[in-house]
Amino acid sequence: MQGITAGQLFEERKDALDLEVVVEGAQARLPITVSDVNRPGLALAGFTENFLYERIQILGETEMLYLETLSGEERHRAFDRLFEQDLPCLIISKGLPIDEYLREKCEAAQVPLLRTRMSTTPFIHQLTAYLTDVFAPRMTLHGSLVDVYGVGLLFAGDSGIGKSETALDLVERGHRLVADDIVIVSRRPPASLVGSSNELLGHRMEIRGVGIIDIREMFGVRATRVRKRIEVEVRLVRWDPDAPYERLGLEDRTTSILGVRIPYVTIPLVPGKNVAVLAEVVAMNHLIKSSGRNAAVDLDARLKNLMARDRAAASVTDGGESE
Repeated sequence: MQGITAGQLFEERKDALDLEVVVEGAQARLPITVSDVNRPGLALAGFTENFLYERIQILGETEMLYLETLSGEERHRAFDRLFEQDLPCLIISKGLPIDEYLREKCEAAQVPLLRTRMSTTPFIHQLTAYLTDVFAPRMTLHGSLVDVYGVGLLFAGDSGIGKSETALDLVERGHRLVADDIVIVSRRPPASLVGSSNELLGHRMEIRGVGIIDIREMFGVRATRVRKRIEVEVRLVRWDPDAPYERLGLEDRTTSILGVRIPYVTIPLVPGKNVAVLAEVVAMNHLIKSSGRNAAVDLDARLKNLMARDRAAASVTDGGESE
């Protein structure tokens, strides 16, 4: 299984997590492959039946206080139990002092030993968030992602259809670009999609006939976002008079990306159509639907009620004439 090394974790998050290397463990046998971490208090106490050795092991103040209650020989046996399995990494929180026997065991087993000055709980939260992002399923899509009224709209369509121009028009109207041309999509638990830009491209955009432009340089930092949840896919297609385009919107059509279903709308393009305004309408309509309202369903219900009243009135009239 693919994973990251403790060295990569340290290099990428040493400042954010306030990490220091105690034992490098250059030949670590087990990579980090899961986003969950483990506090091995039960294993130290002697219960190793369900010891989650494949996770990063966190020793906080609670574990260290327990170890201090043990004699030297008992403490050594407690540490020995941890190393009955190969460990990917061991981290001491709160800047606590490190037992020399633990240091020796890490060196002998080539298990990376790190320490942070952060308190245990906030450290675990930040570490888990980082690992969740690292191990999230990912894919790359060709399109543009724009934050419109707080709704992440993913514009898809054939090359040259006008995705970048639509995104640029929306930015000019005060909305925020997340990514253009290459959208990196990751799945976050429990079932949401987050899009971000390619690291090399950043918030640059190719406009045919103009060339490469930098949105942040042109419109300022408020015109861009680093990442955004993808909530609606907007498919731009060339107008086809024979195509059955949606007219009522009674049923939401959905598509699947990385196993997550999101609604999509199709906008047929003809000369003169203001796609940016339509995109704003799509975003606002999604917000209204998210609050439990649906204009098409409401209108359909009103029409059905009206027809039911008309049939009832006709039935009463026919009954009176037959008498």
